[in-house]
Amino acid sequence: MDTSLSRDRVAVLGLGYVGSVTAAGLAHLGHDVIGVDRDSYKVESIQAGRTPFYEPGLTKLICEGRRTGRLSATVELRQALEESDIALICVGTPSEKNGNLGLEQLRRVCREIADCLAATSRSLIVAVRSTVFPGTCDQLVEECLGDPARFRIVSNPEFLREGNAVRDFLQPSLVVVGGEDRSAVERVAALYQPLPANPCLVSLRTAEMIKYACNTFHALKIAFANEIGTLASALSVPADEVMGTLCRDTKLNMSPAYLKPGFAFGGSCLPKDLRALVYRAGRLDLKLPLLETVLPSNEHHLQRAVQRVLDLKAEHIGVFGLAFKENTDDLRESPVVSLLEQLMGKGRSLRVFDPHIRLEEIYGSNQRFLLTAIPHIGNLLDSKFEATLAWAQHLVVTQAPAASYAEAISRSGLPVLNLAGANW
Repeated sequence: MDTSLSRDRVAVLGLGYVGSVTAAGLAHLGHDVIGVDRDSYKVESIQAGRTPFYEPGLTKLICEGRRTGRLSATVELRQALEESDIALICVGTPSEKNGNLGLEQLRRVCREIADCLAATSRSLIVAVRSTVFPGTCDQLVEECLGDPARFRIVSNPEFLREGNAVRDFLQPSLVVVGGEDRSAVERVAALYQPLPANPCLVSLRTAEMIKYACNTFHALKIAFANEIGTLASALSVPADEVMGTLCRDTKLNMSPAYLKPGFAFGGSCLPKDLRALVYRAGRLDLKLPLLETVLPSNEHHLQRAVQRVLDLKAEHIGVFGLAFKENTDDLRESPVVSLLEQLMGKGRSLRVFDPHIRLEEIYGSNQRFLLTAIPHIGNLLDSKFEATLAWAQHLVVTQAPAASYAEAISRSGLPVLNLAGANW
């Protein structure tokens, strides 16, 4: 291992699965690490070159750390902090009965840090590895640590899987460090410099939220695969073949495609196919709660958008986009049509522009859907964007505009409610 990097003195507080792997891993990377835990068995195990629990590859790392003198452990927090520049908190945050996060251990450790250094003028970077809800780190500074100038707090969530934790540490798919003090963020990120991953440096609350987004997405994928597998098996279709083939598509399926917050989905495929799948599953007496809630979730997202527009103070509201997404003239099940329908029902004054829709060119199912939902659409639809911009007092964007339209929006100086997400 290249030890040419600057060697930091790090205290790892909590020697459970995350803490032990983090401590041994950082020592392997060349840092001087002292682990801290109230449990003397865990401390004695590491001091003796053993793991406190079974985790593949961890014994080797601990033995290496003890042999090189870069890894030690103690039950004395004060001693560890006096010898450290960075404290990584790795204590548990278990669920409470109501589902909320239990922060008792985290608060206790932070109070103990403040007490240990109360009589000194030393500053310390406190990095929280524990999984915490956005806003928790700010709360810890205010309630437990005190002086933010002395205790610069950083969120450094872990992405370690039990049974594969050592490999996940040494070959990370993601390294995230968040905070408002840039020098503290960079100092913590530098701990992982030898690893084959570029750290993502973000804000404090973003780092906290990323951990939840990742874990929730993993749970969602498992539940999705199980429900598709259940339906496939009931239809005598090989579930492994279905999901294995799905995963071969790395352009749309296993990719960033669609994973961008924006407006509700619509169109001729997604709503129709979800309804059919849920209906057929019901005919087979299968309860698939995840799949059954996708369309209601989409409807809730649409209603949030409706309320955001209703909350605008402007009398004249312009809308950019009518089709269910950009670069198409397909209006079938467009959430924008439903949006307009509800806004008109509330008496809002609207004008609409879509670069790919001309009322005189709409025909077939597109025409029937639109005229059934909004019979007087001809009174709302502008053929030129300039007319919409000149009339509107506030602009609602429902689909990503092309560069020329984005420039026109910017030049207009109109306030914009962006429902399309951060993709333009």
